Amino acid sequence: MSDNALSKLKEMTTVVADTGDFESMKAYHPQDATTNPSLILQAAEKPEYAEILKSALEEGKKQAGSPKDNMPHFIDCIMVHFGCEILKIVPGRVSTEVDARLSFDIEGSIKKAHKLIGLYKEKGIEKERILIKLASTWEGAEAARQLQSEGINCNMTLLFSLPQAAICAEANAKLISPFVGRIMDWYKAKEGKDFHGSDDPGVQSVAEIYNYYKKFGYATEIMGASFRNTSEIIELAGCDLLTISPKLLEELSKMPGNLTRKLDPKNTACPINDKIKLDEKAFRLQLNENPMAVEKLSEGIRKFAADLVKLESKIQQMI
Repeated sequence: MSDNALSKLKEMTTVVADTGDFESMKAYHPQDATTNPSLILQAAEKPEYAEILKSALEEGKKQAGSPKDNMPHFIDCIMVHFGCEILKIVPGRVSTEVDARLSFDIEGSIKKAHKLIGLYKEKGIEKERILIKLASTWEGAEAARQLQSEGINCNMTLLFSLPQAAICAEANAKLISPFVGRIMDWYKAKEGKDFHGSDDPGVQSVAEIYNYYKKFGYATEIMGASFRNTSEIIELAGCDLLTISPKLLEELSKMPGNLTRKLDPKNTACPINDKIKLDEKAFRLQLNENPMAVEKLSEGIRKFAADLVKLESKIQQMI
């Protein structure tokens, strides 16, 4: 029997580190790691990562001259440098995010993905170890459809609803990252109450998507993300993957190992009778019917974009 909840969880779910902090990854031995602009910004502000930043900027200068003239290239270099360092620690994959400002730009997202994969290739990292993170917009899903057809795996982020999950699965995305905690945050603010266990609307949303995917045999993996407490994680034990912050990984490592599997592909409870097939108009209408998903998707894109601007400002100061 496992001696703690984290060890038990790893027996039924792939655990991913939701952090840009290398020491945390080393401490909890996740299979994969995922980053986003906010996490990279946090890491970039710590003195222990100064050398990585410096190295990325030096490389960027050789290829593109001044950051003032080609800031996107310098951001790409930083993302890839952090990704390469992460891949020295985790045995699996790292997710690297496309600029959030391209969330409604199919061709721009595809071009950026190709650029990131190319930078990794230059460093000897094959595309099989990379997940390109795209926002779960209509345009993001269409970009994923093209990239997946080229063998470039995609992680669909900022996902808050079943219609988003449906178009990502139909696009053959490798992975989706439904945001548990952010869903709960919205309902907590809206209804003025706390949620616990299986009553958590974020947990319910991921369970609904999981059961829908498994019922209809989609290959797209589900990775619950954005957790606020260990209760949410425990309720989703058995999900394909869960990406967890260092704080919650530590809490799980100190909890008893008597964890029960809650999600199981052999035991799905899905009331939907047919696959959800949406064209662009139907998707936008269905998404619009869910004010939580509309608000949190927009907010998430804005926040990631804002943190990219902060990272660009930091680079300018360093130069």
